[in-house]
Amino acid sequence: MALPLPALDPLSGRWSHTLQWPSPHCDARPEGEMVSLLVVHHISLPPGEYGGAYIDQFFAGTLEPAAHPYFPSIAALKVSAHACVFRDGRVHQYVPTTQRAWHAGESCFDGRERCNDFSIGIELEGDEQGPFTDAQYVALARLVVAAMRVYPALTAERIVGHSDIAPGRKTDPGPWFDWPRLLALVEFPR
Repeated sequence: MALPLPALDPLSGRWSHTLQWPSPHCDARPEGEMVSLLVVHHISLPPGEYGGAYIDQFFAGTLEPAAHPYFPSIAALKVSAHACVFRDGRVHQYVPTTQRAWHAGESCFDGRERCNDFSIGIELEGDEQGPFTDAQYVALARLVVAAMRVYPALTAERIVGHSDIAPGRKTDPGPWFDWPRLLALVEFPR
C-alpha cells in the first residue's frame, strides 16, 4: 500500500500526514515574500546518534542541557526548521511554511542574502558519516512535491543544500546525500 501523498495547506502552511510539534523559533516572513527556495539540512542529536526525542526538543526550545554532555553547548540556541524527516520516514513539522523558520543563518542564494526570508528548511535525521534511508528520500520528495504545488517559484533548480547557501560555514546535507535520486523522485507527474 502506498503512503498517502501529503498536501500542503496554503493558508495554514501545514503538511498533512505529519506530526505537528510547534517551535517558538520562528517569525513572520517579510511582507509580500513568497517561498522560492527549499534548503535540505541534516541533524543528529547527540551527534552521530539517531532516535529519541532530542531533535524535537531542540527545535521546541525544551532540550534539557543535563541529558547529554553535548547539549549544554546547544541548548540555548534558538533555531528551527519547517520539518524533519526521521530515519523511518516519519515527518515532524515545527514551523508552518507560511512563517520564517530560523534554519539557514547567514546565507546567500542567487545574490540574495537572508535565505530564511524566502525558503523552506527541511532537516533529515542523519549526518555526514553514512547514507540516508530509502524512507527518507521518499518522504522528502513527497514534501517537496507538495510544496511545489503551493509555491510555483519553487522549482527543482531551487532545491539546495545548506552548504550551497552557506559555503565554508556549513557542509550539510553532506557527501552521502544523493541529489540525483531526490530530483528523480521529485520529477514524477504533478
